[in-house]
Amino acid sequence: MKNIVLTGFMGAGKTTIGKVLAKSLGRNLVDIDSEIEKDSGMKITEIFASMGEAKFRDMETEMAAKLSTLSNLVISTGGGIVLREKNIELLRGNGIVVNLLAAPEIIYARLTGAKDRPLLDVEDPLARIKELLAFRRPFYQNADIVIDTDEKTPIIIAEEIIQSARLLS
Repeated sequence: MKNIVLTGFMGAGKTTIGKVLAKSLGRNLVDIDSEIEKDSGMKITEIFASMGEAKFRDMETEMAAKLSTLSNLVISTGGGIVLREKNIELLRGNGIVVNLLAAPEIIYARLTGAKDRPLLDVEDPLARIKELLAFRRPFYQNADIVIDTDEKTPIIIAEEIIQSARLLS
């Protein structure tokens, strides 16, 4: 069976919804960022600080290639994986790509106090969220399914994904 690949901005709910979705479908959840941390022996923040964003993006592409050879998974991606078209091509090769949308203010509320978000380590995180979302919007729209997560529970969102994925299968 094809993988279900969750994309979206940080704080959109990829991990939380991924857990519910994987349980509902009886599949394993694989988080790309966690897999990169395991393989590298470093936290994402350490990779950004010591090697830079470009190296991290290379590691994401390698992990996308690896996971695209597997089946029957729910894959939670990092928020920036969509920036390289090749990543989406790889993941779509054996998966249905789902984009989870959330309003900037909701993302900000969900991420307030998070210390593991290097791209938001700035003076005005809400402005940065809005800026990044505006830039990434066309990349996020390159999905098979788009789900708005605002004001919905993870269970409702997972059901929407399951119903939409069935229509595409």
